[in-house]
Amino acid sequence: MRLVIQRVKEASVEIGGELHSSIGAGLMVLVGVAEGDTIDDARWLAAKTIAMRIFDDEAGVMNRSVADVEGEVLAVSQFTLNASTKKGNRPSYIHAAGHDVAIPLYDAYCDMITEGLGRPTKKGVFGADMQVALVNDGPVTIIIDSKLRE
Repeated sequence: MRLVIQRVKEASVEIGGELHSSIGAGLMVLVGVAEGDTIDDARWLAAKTIAMRIFDDEAGVMNRSVADVEGEVLAVSQFTLNASTKKGNRPSYIHAAGHDVAIPLYDAYCDMITEGLGRPTKKGVFGADMQVALVNDGPVTIIIDSKLRE
């Protein structure tokens, strides 16, 4: 699984011109599930997401987590995070997991975030044509891959 985590002042998802979900300060997370990913990948990434210290403390040092600042999380499925651009100029998505694998792992990741933070994780709609808006704070953007564990 791959994540793009962005520290935001606010973020939202619209579907068909209607607001579907939104958050204030916290994390906007794009979630890409690849073939071969397991519940262990989701568990490891959820723990990292909750504990990652990318919010400023009183001294202005990134030393606080989303849990510490009582921030919100908006997670959006994003199969294009698994694009292969090795050949040509048209990305291939052969490594992206199909719905039967991706939906349960995306949902499990979101459920683990909800459980870890003690408040609901806002979500997009898997497979929908979504318009995502955000105000990146910093900007701070972190990419995590559960296979690389870095």
